[in-house]
Amino acid sequence: MAVVCNAGEWLVTSCGKYLIAVHINDTREPFVFDCSKAEQRPKENDFDCFSDGAGSDEKGSDKVLAFAVSPSGKQAALTDDNKRLILFQLEPTWHCVSTRWVVRRCTSLVFTQTEEEVLVADKSGDVYSFSCAEPQKQGELKLGHLSMLLALTVSPDDKYIITADRDEKIRVSSLRSPYNIQSFCLGHREFVSTLLVPCGHPDWLLSGSGDGTVKLWNYDTGRRLQSFDMRQLTDTQTSDTDTEKKFAISRIACSPDGRHVAVQCERIPSVQLFVVEAGAEGRLEPSERLDLPHAPWDMTFDSHGRLWVLLENEDTNVLLYTHSQDHWQSDAESLELKRVSEALKAQWNSFQDSVGEESKFQHLYKVNFDNMASYLQKKQERLKQQEQKEGKKRAAENSPQSNGARKKSKAKGKNGAVAQS
Repeated sequence: MAVVCNAGEWLVTSCGKYLIAVHINDTREPFVFDCSKAEQRPKENDFDCFSDGAGSDEKGSDKVLAFAVSPSGKQAALTDDNKRLILFQLEPTWHCVSTRWVVRRCTSLVFTQTEEEVLVADKSGDVYSFSCAEPQKQGELKLGHLSMLLALTVSPDDKYIITADRDEKIRVSSLRSPYNIQSFCLGHREFVSTLLVPCGHPDWLLSGSGDGTVKLWNYDTGRRLQSFDMRQLTDTQTSDTDTEKKFAISRIACSPDGRHVAVQCERIPSVQLFVVEAGAEGRLEPSERLDLPHAPWDMTFDSHGRLWVLLENEDTNVLLYTHSQDHWQSDAESLELKRVSEALKAQWNSFQDSVGEESKFQHLYKVNFDNMASYLQKKQERLKQQEQKEGKKRAAENSPQSNGARKKSKAKGKNGAVAQS
């Protein structure tokens, strides 16, 4: 799946083994990074591969697994299928700072607010911290879950690290001493796929899940404030019950001013907008739904509060929406949009592997087994077999051969009794 982020004046996408950064306001050449040409793992580090349960000669696909931009937009990082963590500086121009190796394949990245660390979550449930100030320093284990981690974020004051896993749990831990757990945010019925602390509301946490809901929490206390079932807000236009059942939230984004929240559901060609009501408490209220010509890959707000939507289509690969007069509208004539669209079209070969790619969530859903139905079915089979055996036994007893044998046996018994007398 392709991912899009905003980094200052850059719109950054990662797709397959490539990272592509396009300048929004300048016609300069895009920055393109090919992971297959990145630094290779030193031989002495091959033992790390065993932590993934594979041999030392295991070779990944170079596919980008996770990508993140720092809060200031001056740094970026990615991890790939070859267990590399690559750190970039964006100023004065894009360049690779370091390549380090993670223990296991990663699922999510986030920079701390101070940008001194990048936190890396992996499929085994562990979080490692890598220094940005010392770009050659190896990572340090921070915390662990018993289940695969799918998302993580940090509080605006860097006090808490918030992690979400496949087993529906959201854990709020102290960043400096992660063994101290502040709270749990519990209530989702499927894996938690995305987390966001919205701008302007440092005590809020938004979470999306494979159960099709978006929930708003006070993460310090673990109290749930609101819950929205996206099935009720999104017109899926499908009769496929399996598709309706598997309705995952793939992205939650917030505008820089904290007034608007956008929610994207996987494989659904629309984006649902929410408005943040003013006031001390504040609430989220559904506002508009943007219907799209194609299913979106991803979306992001830029520094000007505009919404960019990356589409799975070569001709219409990106859309731009602006908010004015209390309404979101497409800005199809924007020079910035045309510049970005043309740049992505020129690089479209890099996106080909992700076109029509299977869902990254499909293997995460819980599989329910109806043990009672299986038991009753086996019981009926046993009863039927027993009835068949008893029927055969009765038929054998009532057969002419069986009746004749019984008469001969009785006659023989009588003759024997007379002889004895």
